[in-house]
Amino acid sequence: MATVTTVKEVVPEVGGSFVVDEAVIEAFPQNSRLVDAFTYGTAAWTRAVRISIELEDGGSQSYFLKCASEDRGKMMMEGEYNSMRELHHYLPTFVPRPITWGKFKHAPVDTYFFLAEFIEMSTGAPDPADFAFQLSQLHQKSQSPTGKFGFHITTCHGPNWQDIRWHESWCLYYTRLLTQFFEREIEHNGPDSEYENEFQILKSKTIPQILEPLQTDGRTLEPRLIHGDLWEENCGTKLETGDPVVFDAASMYAHNEFELGMWRRDIVRFGKAHMRQYLRLVAPSEPREQWDDRNRLYSIKYDLAHSIALPETAESQRQLIIDNMRFLNEKYAAYD
Repeated sequence: MATVTTVKEVVPEVGGSFVVDEAVIEAFPQNSRLVDAFTYGTAAWTRAVRISIELEDGGSQSYFLKCASEDRGKMMMEGEYNSMRELHHYLPTFVPRPITWGKFKHAPVDTYFFLAEFIEMSTGAPDPADFAFQLSQLHQKSQSPTGKFGFHITTCHGPNWQDIRWHESWCLYYTRLLTQFFEREIEHNGPDSEYENEFQILKSKTIPQILEPLQTDGRTLEPRLIHGDLWEENCGTKLETGDPVVFDAASMYAHNEFELGMWRRDIVRFGKAHMRQYLRLVAPSEPREQWDDRNRLYSIKYDLAHSIALPETAESQRQLIIDNMRFLNEKYAAYD
């Protein structure tokens, strides 16, 4: 008999009927009745289920259930729930309402879940003006509970956990996070002396010149809540209202501009219109003249995450990362 090892053996393929675990049922309203549940979507590390129930008063309710297995799955589901709960606290119309997270009581492999309300939506990049307004509200309203950069629990960018321990210095915080992802990318895809040397220059000489000015010479930088993995595959438009909605968050309190680093990547279809609309509402941090260099620097973290998650793209991703590092190093760091 084959051994069950992943969530793929616990949750069937798309369209397949799903037996809802007792731990999930316990989160439903009292005296509700399960109508049906079927696999709604799959990804490399997770599976999603749509659940429909009938309420005690005869009304109906649908839920979105995401599942992942083993220790990594636990970290992913707990991190996503806490991310979505934090986002929902500030902008409840911008995200599906998170319900709970937990562990299946009856599964042949440790399986964890995140439960949220199900929203009918069209996927893809929302209207630039509407989307930028909602995102700007999130970045302007949110406040770090500690006054520092970080998050109260580990979150995951895709399958990769993030070192988001609290720190008062954005420069040191981002350097630590970027180093974590760079070292993991080397572990996954192998050593490369040119690549590694360029990163050491970036880390030791260039990053301080780009990020330290944000918090020196009398300047202050307020940590703001970010989604953390914001591209067109993680957002959509509500069919009922036409409002933008986001999901699959990997949140932290960060420099708000870090959110936009992902939009620099060629494969992300958020266009110049989204960036332009956002910058109309939220001015670049001072020094303004370093905005594009910061955006380039922030994009490197997202490219590293892509290379880790999809090693078949490592060669092209590494070239892009090297090109961006070299551009910044030639501008800010004197080569020996």
